[in-house]
Amino acid sequence: MRVLVLNGSARKNGGTAAMAAAFARGARRAGNEVDVLDIAHMDIRGCLGCEYCHTRGGGVCVQRDDMDGVYPLWDAADVIVVASPIYYGSFSGQMHCLIHRTYAGDKPKGCKAMALLLCSGAKGVYEAAERIYHGFMQGYYGVQDLGVFEATTGEALSGEMAARIEDLGRSLSERVG
Repeated sequence: MRVLVLNGSARKNGGTAAMAAAFARGARRAGNEVDVLDIAHMDIRGCLGCEYCHTRGGGVCVQRDDMDGVYPLWDAADVIVVASPIYYGSFSGQMHCLIHRTYAGDKPKGCKAMALLLCSGAKGVYEAAERIYHGFMQGYYGVQDLGVFEATTGEALSGEMAARIEDLGRSLSERVG
C-alpha cells in the first residue's frame, strides 16, 4: 500500500513531527511504501484562483513550485495522512496552501482512506481543522476515515501517543478496504 504523510509543521522536532514519524514508522514496519513530506520546508505557494487548471491547464496548475512533486504522490497514495499543528484555530498556513492547491486535480485518484493528526499547545482548539478534514477533505473525497488524533505538544511527544499512532500505521492492511 502507498502512504503519503503530509507534515505541515515547521518544527522538525515538535509534536506534529513526532506524530507523523510514529505513523510512518508503523506503516513502514508493516511493509507499506511511505512518503513523508515536510511541506513547511517546501516551496508551495497559495492558489491564485486563476482557474487555469480547470480551463487551458487540463488539471495542471499554472504555478511551477514544489507542488509539481506532490501531485504524483497525492494521486498514487492509497492512504493520505494530514498532520498539522494548530495555528490560530486551524491548520498551519503551509498546510492550507497545499490543500488549496490540490484544487487543480480535484480528488486524489487512488486514495481509499485518510487520517488526521493534530497537535497544539492547548486542548480544545481542534474543531475548525476537523471540520475542514471531515467536511471537505475526507468527506468530499468519499474515502474511509481512519481517525483523528489530537494531542498537546507534551502528549504528542509521549510514548503513549506515539504507540497509538504507530499502531494505526501498522494496522493499515487490516483497516483499509
